[in-house]
Amino acid sequence: MAGHIPDEPRPRPVGHEQIGDQLQAPILRFHLAAEIDHLHQQSAWQRARGQSSTTLVKHPDLRVILVAMRQGERMAQHRTAARIAVQTLSGHIRMHLPGGSQDLPAGHLLVLDREMHHDVEALEESAFLLTMAWPSQEDCP
Repeated sequence: MAGHIPDEPRPRPVGHEQIGDQLQAPILRFHLAAEIDHLHQQSAWQRARGQSSTTLVKHPDLRVILVAMRQGERMAQHRTAARIAVQTLSGHIRMHLPGGSQDLPAGHLLVLDREMHHDVEALEESAFLLTMAWPSQEDCP
């Protein structure tokens, strides 16, 4: 997702487990509430910027990114070569898409096909998982 704030180096919060290399282990497990709390402690969030994110999983054909956004903030329109899934964990976001908008309060999931223009607006302070999947390694960043 273009325009997200880069990850800050950090030790993983309590509740994160991995076996193998960080971000690419065969088995990764996360305590998402602890990950969200950790994002809220990062300098990007503390400086009152609109969003903060961390990559949880980074395989050649798959990314899982946790994003926290402040109420009223908006990610500019963009698109990706990957198919994406957006799952709201807390708060309420709105996805602006060609032909209309989709509200995603906590507990909702939206899946978009490749190259679909979209932007994200936080109607409340929110956290969501962004999952990106590429059909082949040639399409990966």
